Amino acid sequence: MSFEVKIPLFEGPFDLLLFFIERDELDIYDIPISQITENFLQYLKELDKLNIEVASEFILVAAKLMRIKAKMLLPRPQLDEEGNEIDPREELVMHLLEYKKYKSVLQELASMESDMFQKEKRGNVLKEIKKLSETVNVESELQDIDLYKLLKVYQKVLKRFEIESQKPTHQVVQYPFTVEQQKDFILNKVMEKKKLSFTQIVEYNREKIGVIYNFLAILELLQLQQIMIRIGEGYNNFWIERLEKELA
Repeated sequence: MSFEVKIPLFEGPFDLLLFFIERDELDIYDIPISQITENFLQYLKELDKLNIEVASEFILVAAKLMRIKAKMLLPRPQLDEEGNEIDPREELVMHLLEYKKYKSVLQELASMESDMFQKEKRGNVLKEIKKLSETVNVESELQDIDLYKLLKVYQKVLKRFEIESQKPTHQVVQYPFTVEQQKDFILNKVMEKKKLSFTQIVEYNREKIGVIYNFLAILELLQLQQIMIRIGEGYNNFWIERLEKELA
């Protein structure tokens, strides 16, 4: 017995984000970035399972969501010139509000266009009939064809083919990492060695994407108060230790 799974396709990444916000009745001005990022990445994973190509704009927004999530996990907030804390979600909220506004206008324009298509415009009936007869008169069209015109058409087809073949293509690479997996990996290593430096973690996986996932995992473990860090090995390095919670 087989089950068929259907996933709705959205016109763009902001269309998908608005769907999540409306579905879960979230406040667009106070988006829970961790939840919305998890939903967005899960949707992309489902598309990958169904062998559906993910557009580059979806990947770009996914990267921006992870960047915002990382900024919100950092203990040092960014401040503006007046000393006020900058919300990393501010730019995303502005884009979503603008998209929502244009989307509502587009729906109204589409409705107006549909109404216009149902109306018949007034015109010169004899002229329209003559024009229609000329378009369907294949013999008269063939009489005007010569070798020069055929070559011009051939050149246009070749040029169009060359342009199509040179269009850039993108390939989606599924990395074998998740933040949850790297959290477990770091906790296990800390339990084994009691004390672990960040450079040692980098040595386990020197790929750039691996270092990024490990760093995000460390930030989440800090927020969950499962580890603590100590500065003391020079620049760009620190010690990671297991944080034992006191029993009440």
